Amino acid sequence: MTDSRAARLPSLLLTLALLIGAMPAAAELSVTRGSAGHADTSSASPMPEWIYTLRPGESYSEVANDLLSQNYSAGRLLQYNGIGNGATLGAGDSVRIPLAWLKRQPQPARATSVAGTVQLISGSTGRKTSLDEDTLIRVGDEILSASGTATIELADGSEVRISPNSRLIFNRLTQYGKAGMVDTRLRLDSGEIHTRVKPVMEGGARFEIETPSAVAAVRGTAFALQTSPGGTSLQVTEGDVDFGEPGKTRRIPAGFGASLSTTGNEGLSIRRLPPAPAVNPLPPKLTQLPSTMTWQEDPAPRHRVDIFETDSGRWVESREISGNSFDIGQLDNGSYEIHLAALDTRGTAGMPSVVPVEVDLQARTASLESPADGATVNDDMPEFRWQLKGANEVARVEIAEDKEFRNLIATSEWAPETTALPSRPLGPGKYYWRVVTEAGGNSVATTKPRQLVVNGSLPPVRIISVNYIDSQVRVFWEKVDTAADYRLQLSEEPGFNNIIKEATLSDTTAALRLIPGRRYFVRLKALSDGPLQSRWGPGRELYLE
Repeated sequence: MTDSRAARLPSLLLTLALLIGAMPAAAELSVTRGSAGHADTSSASPMPEWIYTLRPGESYSEVANDLLSQNYSAGRLLQYNGIGNGATLGAGDSVRIPLAWLKRQPQPARATSVAGTVQLISGSTGRKTSLDEDTLIRVGDEILSASGTATIELADGSEVRISPNSRLIFNRLTQYGKAGMVDTRLRLDSGEIHTRVKPVMEGGARFEIETPSAVAAVRGTAFALQTSPGGTSLQVTEGDVDFGEPGKTRRIPAGFGASLSTTGNEGLSIRRLPPAPAVNPLPPKLTQLPSTMTWQEDPAPRHRVDIFETDSGRWVESREISGNSFDIGQLDNGSYEIHLAALDTRGTAGMPSVVPVEVDLQARTASLESPADGATVNDDMPEFRWQLKGANEVARVEIAEDKEFRNLIATSEWAPETTALPSRPLGPGKYYWRVVTEAGGNSVATTKPRQLVVNGSLPPVRIISVNYIDSQVRVFWEKVDTAADYRLQLSEEPGFNNIIKEATLSDTTAALRLIPGRRYFVRLKALSDGPLQSRWGPGRELYLE
């Protein structure tokens, strides 16, 4: 230890002793207060502080530049702490910083998932727009969940899940520079939120939710909050929450709920939450749905089930049920948390049992039934039939003109059915069809294609336009679905009794060299790979001057 460090150590110990002596015995936060014994005597009133400990590789000047607002200098902070030279500070040394001296900047929140109809009202323009995933939410913005749900991530990683029919206002979203502290203040005007708050940094960080009848100050916890014209209710499942009327809050620990009514003189009511139900073991990986989750019977008249997507926090499902079983169904592949809580006689949810599950469904190839491979049908809306081999699968039929299915000309809707009609009538011609099966949202299986011929005549080919360039004439005609090629005939008379040129073409255009001053006539018809072909289309006169 250097001489300057040794000379400064008694001073630091004395300062620490003074701070400990000034702390109330029941203090919950490490909020120290400025002492009149310090060199900075600009204010005799208590000043909330935050204590920062230097990390390896950090210098005092760098820390002061990162943390202090432009109104306060590194030298003034040394004076405040009674330290003569900042160069003597190293890793492990601490400085006290008044909260009012820290840099503050707005830090927007972000929507990590949105399901259903959710609207965002801009705090700056009042404009109402649809809330989408990755939308940024800024100070003054409001969220109206209507029939949908949304999960919002705050700057410090805290998460707020908004239930349907809720209105949440973002009154303050502040970050103290690089200090890692946040000051978040929300207002829940109506509805319900489930919140998981990161532990707030002692000495100034703040997370507060206000309702029309109560306030909830949070230090790092998981809880649910509901508000309505009749009052506000709280259920704490982790940590603790200071809850009640502004200025008259009580600390509510995990396992307890509280309510504050706007009617009568009941005041703050605190009660123990119903215990978490005892869930019977469930396979951690579900390879088949539906699957039944059961739990031991308890006195609760009803239970509430909430399903959340693990990665995004998306609120997938919420329902109240009676009995002691729940069928898990219609979930995409992925990881989920199932929260099961008993409801008391007031309908308040108790401590949840949290069951993590992974859904891993595998689609199986369907078994095709009809039409048979190579079949010929007379109906332009033929019925397709197949059998599913897996559980909780959806399927659709796909129809194309080629075996590679590069261009789908018709499909059916995705459904758990085993029969379907095409999405549009099929013109005469040769087709290929197959059935695609999907399970879990991302597992797909596809059958081998079958050939199908729809009886009838291909429509006549109509010429669209003719272009003359020097001695060359270019002819353009309409494409005919299911046509493999086109037959072109050129004649010098409109009856096409004397054909002077005939060709089979795969494109819908052809270039002809004609003798100037003579009249010609051209016509086309469609050809197919099968037994079908079209009638000749109307002839078109050609004349090159």
